[in-house]
Amino acid sequence: MNCLTRLAFNNVKSSSNLLNIEKKINLIKNVQFLKFSILSVLNSSTKENINIGTIGHIDHGKTTLTAAITKILSEKKLANFVSYDKIDSAPEEKRRGITINLMHVGYSTDKRNYAHVDCPGHADFIKNMITGTSQMDAAILVIAATDGVMPQTKEHLALAKAIGVKHIVVYINKADLADNEMVDLVEMEIRELLGTYGYDSEQTPIICGSALAALEDKNEKLGKESILKLMDTVDNYVPSPERDIKSPFLFPIEKAVTVPGRGQVLVGTVTRGKLKKGDPMEIVGFGETIKTAATEIHVFKNSVSECSAGEHVGILARGIKPGMIKRGMMAAQPNSTVQSNFIEASIYVLKKDEGGRKKPIISGYIQPLLTKTCSIDCNLKIPEDRGMLLGGEHATINILLKSPMTFLEGDRFTIRETLTLTSCTGVVTKILPDSNEKISGFNVQATKKVVYKNKK
Repeated sequence: MNCLTRLAFNNVKSSSNLLNIEKKINLIKNVQFLKFSILSVLNSSTKENINIGTIGHIDHGKTTLTAAITKILSEKKLANFVSYDKIDSAPEEKRRGITINLMHVGYSTDKRNYAHVDCPGHADFIKNMITGTSQMDAAILVIAATDGVMPQTKEHLALAKAIGVKHIVVYINKADLADNEMVDLVEMEIRELLGTYGYDSEQTPIICGSALAALEDKNEKLGKESILKLMDTVDNYVPSPERDIKSPFLFPIEKAVTVPGRGQVLVGTVTRGKLKKGDPMEIVGFGETIKTAATEIHVFKNSVSECSAGEHVGILARGIKPGMIKRGMMAAQPNSTVQSNFIEASIYVLKKDEGGRKKPIISGYIQPLLTKTCSIDCNLKIPEDRGMLLGGEHATINILLKSPMTFLEGDRFTIRETLTLTSCTGVVTKILPDSNEKISGFNVQATKKVVYKNKK
């Protein structure tokens, strides 16, 4: 072998060695990345899941605070930043500058994983707010330091209490636009209001800050530091909720989303039990029962093999076509639920100063009943020995529903009369056998009277 041939051979050999070394380095990097990814998943899976959300009056900064939380936590690699515009994503929301629909955002702290629902403050969309609070383990009550307590502040707090949200953390927003005396007055007003609705007025944490300052990297004390303090407070003040993972799977459907080429994704929060990919399900409600199965399960865009109580998920349901699913239906383990149009409940009639009605309620009172994700017309059956119910009174009554639905004993509900008036709150005490009672214009279509005129 001559010198030129040997040199060329050595160059090829060294190039080959370099290529092998590069492959080994890349392999090591991939293994290290894989180990990091696995550890991240393991660490994430060991954190408990908490459902939380923002409630409060329109334009007090609930959506801004939600965006600020994701921004500050994204700096710690614990969230993806979700901007204000993405949260208020509907054209109508952008045009009117208000939040109309529920928006779910996922983020983590060092201690927990959070599914955060941003509830609308506008009175027209209180039904969506009730759906939001029914999914929460705790709530962040947002109050602007420039306004103090406002109508929807009281209404949201009252509904949160009625639906069963036990823990509240208060965030006084826009503190950079008010002086210290004003902030102190707002805090006193909030504590008085908390006591009025049965919350601990002394121990409930109150954090002052500015969500907008956090978003715009201004005034670090009232901006970034207030957000970190808020999430640290939520971590430590809100106790770990008890999850029922042993009972049969139950999943109130908040909405159904069409995925082109795949089918319908059912969105909501698992109430109880577990569901694995491929498991059969029944979709029940409004007197219907639809057989299906879970093809895919997603938690904030990540595919998972199973989900359990307390998790906010999307479930791709097999064989479901657009229009088959109605908001308020339930996905459940087959043969684990009962639908009935008749229930017994213990109710409380709100007084006028609690947002209730002036007049008493009598038997035959018909209004929408809201529970979990469901809204359905109901007819109240007041016991004959009571005759009528006045504001401030409790009673055990029977309730006739317009269609058979799935209820559980202990389910909480509210009855709304108008956009701004909640007449009753209650809890289901017994599921009764179906009623055959037919009421024209309620559960039977009213017949029109035709008047024939004699021709002269």
